Amino acid sequence: MGSGRGAPRQRLRAWAELLRVSALFSVPGDALAGAAAVGRRPGRGTALAIGASLCLYEAGMALNDWADRDEDAVDRPHRPIPSGRISPAAALGAAGVLTAAGLALAARAGRPALTVATGLAATVWAYDLHLKHTKAGPAAMAAARSLDLLLGATAAVAATGTATRTGAGAAGGARRPDNVAGPRTMADALRTPGPGPVILPPPARGGLTGALPALPAALVLGAHTYGVTAVSRHETQGGSTGTPLAVLATTTALAAAVLGEWRGRRGQRPESLVTTGPATVGPAPHPEAHFARAAGSGPGRAASPEGILGWAAALGVTSQPGGGFPGQSAAPGATPQPEGTLGSGLPGWAPAGPGGGAVPAARPQSLLGRTVADPTRLLTLALTGAYLRTAAPPLLHAVLNPSPPLTQRAVGGGIRAMIPLQAALAARAGSPVTGLAVMGLVPLARSLARKVSLT
Repeated sequence: MGSGRGAPRQRLRAWAELLRVSALFSVPGDALAGAAAVGRRPGRGTALAIGASLCLYEAGMALNDWADRDEDAVDRPHRPIPSGRISPAAALGAAGVLTAAGLALAARAGRPALTVATGLAATVWAYDLHLKHTKAGPAAMAAARSLDLLLGATAAVAATGTATRTGAGAAGGARRPDNVAGPRTMADALRTPGPGPVILPPPARGGLTGALPALPAALVLGAHTYGVTAVSRHETQGGSTGTPLAVLATTTALAAAVLGEWRGRRGQRPESLVTTGPATVGPAPHPEAHFARAAGSGPGRAASPEGILGWAAALGVTSQPGGGFPGQSAAPGATPQPEGTLGSGLPGWAPAGPGGGAVPAARPQSLLGRTVADPTRLLTLALTGAYLRTAAPPLLHAVLNPSPPLTQRAVGGGIRAMIPLQAALAARAGSPVTGLAVMGLVPLARSLARKVSLT
């Protein structure tokens, strides 16, 4: 066969270079880490988010080469457009088609996911067409990667909420309520009329609000992307020592952030509680269930005044010697009594010592300070180590010798390091299986990178 321009094999390779297909494996982990951050297992919404992310990522690659065709003709004439293997019109058309396909897939995942995907697409086009050569370029790329993770979180929340609402009519509460179902307040739950079950869920959150727990992970991934983009601005000319050094310090700080304790993080799925009366509770203890049982409330009844002492006992609050509640006087004119002991029914407080009131519980230790006997923590530690091992050495080489080849290696290392970082974020959120699945993309990415350059 001839080896002319129209040969299918060479045209396929040209498109693979244009789209940088070896970098594709750094994309699915965004959606998977986002789903893990909001406590959802990968499902239909996650699959749609991955498809949308892949399309928008490749749209950005094609648009990037179209926008840089004049610059690449001087600095990288071997690229597909300057070398004449792909026409500029074809590259621009591919960018438009891939963007439309990504938005269509996001729309299938729900309106909130489409909203995030629209912002992501706008960020990608703004970066390639204008922001890339401005000081806002790294921030734009960081925002795009953060939005990609939030797209996965939003799609997972929306898909779970839709499934719950369609099955809300199951008899007898056979389906476990999702965090977007059920009464909105405790009062609604305690005053539910009739013989039906009393549902005591956490506050309902769905759509964009339900993806907020994924924001810390999105910021970590965005900060890493900012550093990679900052280094990439010198990959054709080299000569920068300060940028790789600053990014190396940032990479170390991000690894410490992943291993540290995020305040308010909740990796587990929120569980609802169903009760059929004051004496019956559902699958797990719940502070509001203690209230319903101890206060003497039930279906169709509000909490009775006689049940308040029982409610206090259920929460572990002891009354004062002479009557009264913690912080109140035992009799008119008496000195206020110290607060009572708060037991395990009230989170954040430890039992009092022999001579004092309640004391705040000790702050949670960092991951490194805890025992290494927990397999999930060990996995998170190993994945974070893999992230450092992938990103740090090329950056250090670029610091010592900021030549274009070593700077390009630092950029490639930063792109590959996104995979173990995504895996570590998923494991950190309490999804070790998802983390291992993401890490399984590393051999595929490494194999394809030998054939098609990441940069």
